[in-house]
Amino acid sequence: MTSSIDSIDFGQLVRAMGDAVIVADASGAIVVWNAAATRLFGFSEAEALGHSLDLIIPERQRSRHNEGYAKTVDTGITRYGSSLLRVPALHKDGHTLSIAFTVALLTGSQGQVGGVAAVIRDETARFNDDKALRRRLAELEQVAARSAA
Repeated sequence: MTSSIDSIDFGQLVRAMGDAVIVADASGAIVVWNAAATRLFGFSEAEALGHSLDLIIPERQRSRHNEGYAKTVDTGITRYGSSLLRVPALHKDGHTLSIAFTVALLTGSQGQVGGVAAVIRDETARFNDDKALRRRLAELEQVAARSAA
């Protein structure tokens, strides 16, 4: 008996996702870039495919990212398959985004990591709201401390 999952076109699924889906090969070159990734980062699929993930990684985070990426590919271990990673990212026009994502390791028949898939969401508005709330809380704590003194 064939399940209905056998007939799913996973390319269609990736294209239809509301969240950005990016897949990079073991070297970090982008091999899948959906329409939501274009909306989020501003680069067209043609502009992104074949390029390094550095395209969307702020320069000050690139070294750390590349070290972590290489380690993940070498070991086949990541904690971000189930834990959300929140980091800054770059838009094509140069402005910074706050993104959250999880990853899936794509492995070959021998278990070697051949690529990494990421499902990414823009959390810039939430990040800015949280930052404003923390700032307001700090202000209120200062007022309360002065009043208590």
